[in-house]
Amino acid sequence: MPQRRIRPGATTVLAITTVAAGILATATAPAVAAPESESGADGRGHGHGHRATQRALDAEVRSGVPGATAQAVVGGRTWTGTAGRRGVHDHYRAGSLTKTFVATVLLQLEAEGKLDLDDTVDRWLPGLVSGNGNDGTRISLRRLLNHTSGVFNYTDDTDFQRTFFLKDGFLKHRYDTWTPARLVRVALRHKPDFAPGTKWSYSNTNYILAGLVVERVTGRSYADEIRDRVIGPLHLTGTSLPGTDPTVPLPASRAYSKLTEDGSGKPLDVTELNPSAAGAAGELVSDSKDLNTFYSALLGGELLPKRQLKEMKTTVPTGPGAPTAHYGLALIREDLPCGKTVWGHSGGIHGSATLALTTSDGGHSLAFNFNGDWSGDPAKVALAEFCEK
Repeated sequence: MPQRRIRPGATTVLAITTVAAGILATATAPAVAAPESESGADGRGHGHGHRATQRALDAEVRSGVPGATAQAVVGGRTWTGTAGRRGVHDHYRAGSLTKTFVATVLLQLEAEGKLDLDDTVDRWLPGLVSGNGNDGTRISLRRLLNHTSGVFNYTDDTDFQRTFFLKDGFLKHRYDTWTPARLVRVALRHKPDFAPGTKWSYSNTNYILAGLVVERVTGRSYADEIRDRVIGPLHLTGTSLPGTDPTVPLPASRAYSKLTEDGSGKPLDVTELNPSAAGAAGELVSDSKDLNTFYSALLGGELLPKRQLKEMKTTVPTGPGAPTAHYGLALIREDLPCGKTVWGHSGGIHGSATLALTTSDGGHSLAFNFNGDWSGDPAKVALAEFCEK
């Protein structure tokens, strides 16, 4: 399975970044409080039925990943595993999994009659997406959420990358605050990648705009809406939207990146950073337990009415690079080679690569994190969990 370096803030569908066969998405299952844990006595997770997953975690650390932490839930039974110097209850930056939380709020607002996914961006953000060939009157909210808007991905901007992804810029600017308006301006310096609805291309700008729409519709920040509509009701005690706070709540392990284009050089501690540069596209901090709970509740129909969940699961193909991966509204479907279908999302940001997955019936979920971004193949861990005995 070919792999590429997981680039901070630019990680898309795991399948797109890793496997020739297109394996892997992200998923969720009804995470019920487990009556008992299957973790091994040594805390490294050698529980029955998950040995292949533990071996995969160990192999990733041997291959260069600093450490890994994971939780799986199968039929209400919980297994936890770690490799390297990681803790079972570690908090970590979840990157683009933030998008599923934002999309959930927008779909709830649609269910309440406060907006329609076929509304144009310009209706809610008049005049913002304009110039250089960009036209918010031609882009629907739906096209933001499924990445068919054509709006340029601001994290692909060369100046932004020098400032926030590469060593000299990051060390100088890691604590800088980026407003959503500034991030949008970075994107709009570029012409659209394509006409709205004609292709698919992952763009973090879409979700910066989606966060602004939530704020315009509700009069409150997208972070406050997520807290009240998702984090609170699901009792996600390990999940937060830090805004400009550069720290990760304890317990947590350090996060490492090489901050180079080719992944060479010495790993640097990148644990602290101002996540406003990711905003509604990737600022979330969480843990494996909460991510399993969230995606489980979402797929189980606890957060959205049937109509909106169906909309979220209505997918578009992501292109020839990942023929089995299909992108919905911040929810990815992928058909695994062992015949199982999984749903969920992947996420990457400096020093952190995360994946949350669940089977279609919600009976089997997995969430895990690597605390390094220059190596590792998350697909191997997911395939071990879902396709190996």
